[in-house]
Amino acid sequence: MSRLFCFGLGYCATELGRRLIEEGWTVAGTTAHAEKVERLVEQGFEPFLFDGREALHDVADALQSATHVLLSIPPDADGDPALRCYGDAIAASPSVRWIGYFSTVGVYGDAAGGWVDETTETRPGTIRGQRRLKAENGWIELARKSGKALVIYRLPGIYGPGRSAIDQLKAGTARRIFKPGQLTNRVHVEDIATAVEASIDLQPGVHIFNVTDDLPAPPQDVIAYGAELLGLPCPPAIDPDDADLSSTARSFYIENKKVSNARMKAELGVKLAYPTYVEGLKSIAGL
Repeated sequence: MSRLFCFGLGYCATELGRRLIEEGWTVAGTTAHAEKVERLVEQGFEPFLFDGREALHDVADALQSATHVLLSIPPDADGDPALRCYGDAIAASPSVRWIGYFSTVGVYGDAAGGWVDETTETRPGTIRGQRRLKAENGWIELARKSGKALVIYRLPGIYGPGRSAIDQLKAGTARRIFKPGQLTNRVHVEDIATAVEASIDLQPGVHIFNVTDDLPAPPQDVIAYGAELLGLPCPPAIDPDDADLSSTARSFYIENKKVSNARMKAELGVKLAYPTYVEGLKSIAGL
């Protein structure tokens, strides 16, 4: 039986996990929040508590029967929590043959609005991107030494039901942040799951894919289009320097690039359900 263990049963991992459970997989994983445990069980998952600081025996035991491991916990100042606490257990597991890692297109750094692909030199200019690149390299080293398959998914901004411009506009929290010339990609959560499914049985070795949509676009256009769909007033333009943004959100405006998904399509045969934000927002709005 195929058994996936997810470090971090969050937004993307649970979307993938629900699909795999329907296909007969067993899906287990970690959460840092005790209040989520019951809800995860109701959805068919086998949850384990993990705060990212201390290795627990029950997780280590579960890894001894997992066939696939997905990593979706972001690295902290001390590195990747799963690698730090369970890297040796994953490497030594006789059953684990595949490792997937959710990274970020932030590892490329700034391209001054130009195109990047998987052959582009990684030069992250933000702490978030630097931590992700360090984590990527740690997992690459582990995969090469242990002979397991490693698939790195470099993701842009993630959206989907409950986490989109449509939801923000309905809640009255949307901000149309405008930086002249800024281009970003985004990806629908369902398309991430599709890309993982398409690559979940790749052979040993290191595989890297940009999992992103087809249309690099100004962020303010996404909010404006959502407002048009809902028939709501378009929020005023705000300079990112004047917006009260988290460090993670601010990092999206420091770097400017267009991300190619050509390798994902050519090698994995992925057909995006939502190739641009137009299709994605229409679906979320129920149109």
